[in-house]
Amino acid sequence: MSKREISLRISVLARNVRNYFDRRVAALGVTRSQWAMIAVVATNPGATQRMIADALEMSEASAGRLVDRLCNEGLLTRRPREDDRRAKAIYLSDAAEPLLEKLTVVARDSEDRMFKGFNDEELDTLQALLDRVYLNVSAG
Repeated sequence: MSKREISLRISVLARNVRNYFDRRVAALGVTRSQWAMIAVVATNPGATQRMIADALEMSEASAGRLVDRLCNEGLLTRRPREDDRRAKAIYLSDAAEPLLEKLTVVARDSEDRMFKGFNDEELDTLQALLDRVYLNVSAG
């Protein structure tokens, strides 16, 4: 397989993975950007808007609009940070917990389907190879 075929396969695979997951979570009434934000906040409780934006590789303004929307929907809360009163810490609300549990099940099922038949060594190798590709394209 040529580099071009591999590049195309990665692009198509990424789109297919996103579309499959999006279809699964659509029934929960959640968009891709919303579930991504919820997942980041769940794994980084108390993160600032800037930290969340960095984790999602989006602008701080875009992250702020999404945080605003999810706060208005009652899924996230903003609280003052102890170390910097100007910055706000972002947390999941109690109302987000049932949604997070459902998203976790969908993610686990999707991952099981995607990596069916892979053993741990193969997954480690795949991770290492993808890390190298990521570093190459992230280096600018």
